[in-house]
Amino acid sequence: MVVDKTINIKEFNRNRIYMLLRQEKNLSKQDIVQHLQISLPTITQNLNYLLQEKLIANTGTVGNTGGRNAQVYSYISDAKVAIGLDITRNHVTTVVVDLNGDIIHINRRRQKFETSDPYFQLLGNIIQEDIKELDIDDSKILGVGIGVPGLITEDHQTVFYGKILNFTGETLQRFTKYIPYPAILVNDANAAGFSEIWATPDTKNAFYISLSNNIGGAVYIGNKVFAGENQKSGEIGHITIIPDGLPCYCGQKGCLEAYCSASLLADTADGSLARFFEELQGGNREKLIVWDNYLRHLSIAINNIRMLFDCDIILGGYVGAYMENHIDTLKKLVASRNTFEDHADYVRICSYKTEAIAAGAALPFIDQFINQI
Repeated sequence: MVVDKTINIKEFNRNRIYMLLRQEKNLSKQDIVQHLQISLPTITQNLNYLLQEKLIANTGTVGNTGGRNAQVYSYISDAKVAIGLDITRNHVTTVVVDLNGDIIHINRRRQKFETSDPYFQLLGNIIQEDIKELDIDDSKILGVGIGVPGLITEDHQTVFYGKILNFTGETLQRFTKYIPYPAILVNDANAAGFSEIWATPDTKNAFYISLSNNIGGAVYIGNKVFAGENQKSGEIGHITIIPDGLPCYCGQKGCLEAYCSASLLADTADGSLARFFEELQGGNREKLIVWDNYLRHLSIAINNIRMLFDCDIILGGYVGAYMENHIDTLKKLVASRNTFEDHADYVRICSYKTEAIAAGAALPFIDQFINQI
């Protein structure tokens, strides 16, 4: 089979130009020549293509020392968008993200999960409402990612373990019956982890812990999810931290899930995680005891991960968003357990403080698009 190298070179140069404009925002042709050392005719040809596709814009001129002013080209961040959903037991959250990965719209509503046609129709209606509110043309929508608390087959089509929502066997086809766009199902922790890798591209290898009402995890090696032989990698919520300890919904005892679920904290404050941390900050003795136990159990899990993977560990989810004032305390606990290091600087807080799952479910469409221009 003969490969057309000319086409590959054209695509390579086009992508380099586009990526440079994404990074620098505003550049003239001569700026691009200096940055990339590509010929002016090649740059002109590719800029014309990107202009035609409405991915960049001609945004004025910049003065020079003689002759005509140079045209300036700018990257259009909302030329395309993707939609992400976060499905939980009692809520549906939708976000719209642009080509920067920035969330430009959030719609969160209380809605009990059901495996019913009216529920799936509601998902379609919510998405259409968001599109209408933002006045987005269908041609701009790259796809819809649906983040769910379950294990998903490699082809992103089927939930093969969904005990949390009791939806094992549910399919993408059912979820998207009323969604007329390309779509994928994504494990919620993997989605949240992907949002973090996107936000911090210098991170190559990491373990992401989602500290939400359920505990999830995602392993990233070389900027890619390591899913494991059976798509079950990263299920940190079900490592045993206390042998024969508290019962877990999975049927086992002593799982991290039973000790570090966000709901355990919220349940001590009338179901409000925000109120828990407000009272903790105010010195409430009961909350201090609960929090000390929480951090102690979490430090066990973090140290175990560090021993296994020797990589950065990122804390996200509902609790991760509140961790900033407590990260130093947690690091001390983790460091005290570490056999080889006297610090825990490898532990850090997530960049996406809110809606990481929904954003991360949408971002694979953004990532694929910008890498294939």
